[in-house]
Amino acid sequence: MYVFVYGTLKRNEPNYHWMVSPENGKGVFVSKGKTMKKYPLVIASRYNIPFLLDEAGVGNNIEGEIFEIDEKMLHSLDILEEVPHLYTRRVEDIIVGSNVVQAWCYFLHSFYPDMMRCKQLMSYSSADRTHNMPYIAKYYRDQNYDHRVEVKYMM
Repeated sequence: MYVFVYGTLKRNEPNYHWMVSPENGKGVFVSKGKTMKKYPLVIASRYNIPFLLDEAGVGNNIEGEIFEIDEKMLHSLDILEEVPHLYTRRVEDIIVGSNVVQAWCYFLHSFYPDMMRCKQLMSYSSADRTHNMPYIAKYYRDQNYDHRVEVKYMM
């Protein structure tokens, strides 16, 4: 099975180690791709997390990466993405060249309406300093902070 990643799980991003860590399961890069449907991809919260908002038809065709994964990796990613509390996971059509593949994709299902006013990206890179919103890794975060309750964002 495949998963489409668009944020910190991509190669050369802060959480890529999750995708290649054997204790999490199998995760092998397959190809770059982009969503067939348009979605809003924003950077939000005090930790500058990239979120794919579950609002089909708005935003951009999101560029990301497809990985082949096993059940163990899917379960590990569900834990990381806090499914079903924070994210929803569902199969989406992903364009790869002239082909379409189906891959699991994670969406932020409950979000503040004002998040739709954040700058909507086509592609995320933590190294891109034009957004001036560096990602804060989990091990640097306030352990008592719950971004499901409070979401700060930059417009």
